[in-house]
Amino acid sequence: MAELMVRDGTWTFDGDAVCIVPGRERGVHKLRQDLGEFTVPLAALAGIALEPGRKGGRLRLRLREGADPLLQVTGGGLPDEANPYRLTVDAGRVEVAEYFVDTVRQALMLEQIPDGPADRYLLPGPSVPLSAAGVDGVATFDGERVHLEWRWNTSETKRDWGPRNFTLGALEAVEWRAAAGLESGYLRFRPRGATERLKPEHDPNSIELWGFKKESGTTALLAAAVAARLPHPSAGGGTALPAAAPATPLTSAAPLAPAAPLAPAAPPAPAAAPAEDHDALLRRLRELGELHRDGILTEEEFTATKAAVLRRFHTGG
Repeated sequence: MAELMVRDGTWTFDGDAVCIVPGRERGVHKLRQDLGEFTVPLAALAGIALEPGRKGGRLRLRLREGADPLLQVTGGGLPDEANPYRLTVDAGRVEVAEYFVDTVRQALMLEQIPDGPADRYLLPGPSVPLSAAGVDGVATFDGERVHLEWRWNTSETKRDWGPRNFTLGALEAVEWRAAAGLESGYLRFRPRGATERLKPEHDPNSIELWGFKKESGTTALLAAAVAARLPHPSAGGGTALPAAAPATPLTSAAPLAPAAPLAPAAPPAPAAAPAEDHDALLRRLRELGELHRDGILTEEEFTATKAAVLRRFHTGG
């Protein structure tokens, strides 16, 4: 057995699996703490490395593609500090980390574990029930059904649809993408048969995400929990998409009644407003102020996003 215990967490390897326990000290990312203790079977591993640093280093597990629903659904979009497969190693524990790496590598070689894609999820995904809040809505998942409730600041388009309910059988995919600059991120549930998509602020199947620290970590966990219960990518059925294409206008949608897999198609959704005109920018600034006041945006996220919006005033969008 090999064990590495540092302030950032504890990793233990018993020859068959790596047990990961996140640290509880300040500075350990909330996503990792919310995910909690979990086990990575040896069969899910593609490799392990110790990356040297000025004050110790970083231990990093590399998983086989498709083995973990969290990595599958986020598609590389998690910040490094939120990655549960990364462990900061203190300077005094580097030799122990090196021994840990050697032990895992030897087991991978002896067991002849392939490093190619997995044909099924080898980790169960986050435990349920889960609740996750975005900018304009809250999603809950109990293991069988997804429910979306809208906040006061949601768009008129979403309010017109009302609360949303999806059974797992009615879903083709779940998609998650972190916000990037002024482009909103989203947690999107795609019903079977739906191909076109609205931008997240107008899509009744999506919750809009800004920033990462406050809300997006839990939304990623919820997305992974849903993805783990949908067909694996190798099955050729519905699956989580790691990097969705830019949203395009949706001409029709297929809403779901609470107890039915699919409901009749709805009337065409109204087109999104012209991008970034003067009134829209003013409205965005007001929304930013309200989100900052309510604690949804951190001071850092509020300052950076506000500066980006103000630049558009001077450049004319």
